[in-house]
Amino acid sequence: MAESAEDVYARVVAAVGADGHLPMPALGDWDIFPWTVVDGAIAPRTLMPPSDEPPRWGEAPDKPCSACVTGFDAERIVWEDPVWVLTHHGRPSGLPLVLTLHTREHLDMGTLDDELASQLGRITNRLVRITESLDHVGRVHVSRFGDGGSHFHQWFVARTARLTNVLGSTALEWDDVLPPGPEDVWRADLHTVATKLANWGGDARA
Repeated sequence: MAESAEDVYARVVAAVGADGHLPMPALGDWDIFPWTVVDGAIAPRTLMPPSDEPPRWGEAPDKPCSACVTGFDAERIVWEDPVWVLTHHGRPSGLPLVLTLHTREHLDMGTLDDELASQLGRITNRLVRITESLDHVGRVHVSRFGDGGSHFHQWFVARTARLTNVLGSTALEWDDVLPPGPEDVWRADLHTVATKLANWGGDARA
């Protein structure tokens, strides 16, 4: 059972007060973060001129694909089968669950054959349905960001129900802003997702 909106809110108020602001996460220092402060107000950053795209992990000798070189960290595997691996990010974060689905083989979105694409659709639908059935999870967002690593990975971002400014595409930013939830609750939800997904095959590892 994920934390309720009241639990999350109480945790934030205990940290910074009802009118306080949580600290800025590290993503505020990223080159691709689109906002800055100008004359005391938030404004878009200056757009840089065009340049060559940097190679992704797995596309250059000095940027090897970690999934292919070292494999997946067994401590982070939630569920797996011969083709797919579902992982967590190593510790609780601000949202109830953030999971990533990977192919074992070094593939990328757009290179999946029809059978793998069909499997991806079925696993995605099951994961969303399972995770949205957890208490206090409002919705699960499914995202694929392909600019960092070239090995297929798709994100599943479960947001807390009834925290009504943690909605839409900003939910992932809130995940870095909100203080982490309790580990026992997080691990119990990982276990629920893993065991229910294993009803269709594969092995629960969480």
